[in-house]
Amino acid sequence: MAVLSLKAQQVVAYNGNPDHSFLVARDLAFNGKRTIARDTLNKILTKYPHYTDVQNLLARTYSWDGNYEEARAHFNKITSRDRFNKEAWVAAIKNELYADNYYLAYGLSNKALQYLKNDEIIKELQSKALSDLEQNQLMKIEETLVLTQIDTVAPKLAKNRIGMGLALEMFDVIFDPMIYSHIEYRRETQAGTIIPRINYSNRFETHGVQYELDFYPKFSKKAYGYLNYGYSNSPIYPLHRAGAELYLNWPKNIEISAGMRHLSFTGSTANIITGSIGMYKGNYFFSLRPYITPITSAAQSKVGVSGSLLARKYFRDGDNYLGVNAIYGYSPELKQLRNVDVLLAETLLYIESQQLLIEYQFSSKKDSNNIYKSNLGVTRQELAFDSGNYYWSLSIGLTCQVKF
Repeated sequence: MAVLSLKAQQVVAYNGNPDHSFLVARDLAFNGKRTIARDTLNKILTKYPHYTDVQNLLARTYSWDGNYEEARAHFNKITSRDRFNKEAWVAAIKNELYADNYYLAYGLSNKALQYLKNDEIIKELQSKALSDLEQNQLMKIEETLVLTQIDTVAPKLAKNRIGMGLALEMFDVIFDPMIYSHIEYRRETQAGTIIPRINYSNRFETHGVQYELDFYPKFSKKAYGYLNYGYSNSPIYPLHRAGAELYLNWPKNIEISAGMRHLSFTGSTANIITGSIGMYKGNYFFSLRPYITPITSAAQSKVGVSGSLLARKYFRDGDNYLGVNAIYGYSPELKQLRNVDVLLAETLLYIESQQLLIEYQFSSKKDSNNIYKSNLGVTRQELAFDSGNYYWSLSIGLTCQVKF
């Protein structure tokens, strides 16, 4: 058997003229017969493994056929031993552009320019890689977020998520630590995204549960909505809460919205006018949202005003970002407090309050099915029972989501 094997190897061993064989293979490759061309090129490389032109042509045929990984392996071998081979660098960068690997294309062009200083062709490829990278990131963000961070998916590709979160808020005076938690299920359908949620809190030494449902109907590519309803029989939540908002996409990556929130407490209600204006700039997103709450009583009429400014930087997609949210003014939609034994959620619309939140969300490296979000917040707020004096609070939280 060893003798037969040796003879077989001797039969297939390459003994031809490598230059002539290369020209034949090149003609075959350019005439669409790339499989036959690769057979010839591989035979040449068995005897002349460092024949750069042969290996470069072999890599290009793989790239033309969409086998970008195999092409990358051969290009890497060439550029590792011949760092000044412009033809190989150019073909390697184009291979990554064909594969939509814009990060790799940009990185390869930067590396190539270390050896081929100021080469105009490689500079053009570098600019194209950077432009494609920015455009691709913007498209991913627009497709997966559209300001409210709702993934926009093809109608036939319904997705599911289960998420849960836990947060703790600690105070420097009077109040005991407060616990906030939730569990939710998210279903994406052709009509829009549906999110049933159960919220649980322990605040003011009182346990409470709230049942909530969000629905984001899709009207068109440029318009979608937000509908919300929540119910709780606990004093630390509104008895009923409802919300509605319409979002419109405008040119130049701008989106505006307008809507209302309704909170019903025992013996009183709060109606809040809100909206937003947001803009994408590269991988950054900025959004301004005001809350306007008319306060009418027998004694006086006031308007409570609060608002938030959100800034985020997105990374590889809409599930990976770092953000800062600055909130000014008090809104019962965002926070609830009490004075001695009386809950004041519906009456604190005019106290002074400032809040700064930092959030970081990321998905697992192996796949994007596991998503984690951490947040850290600092609040300075006027004491309801001691006007002019303030308390400080620190909040920390973690949320986990699993997509399936």
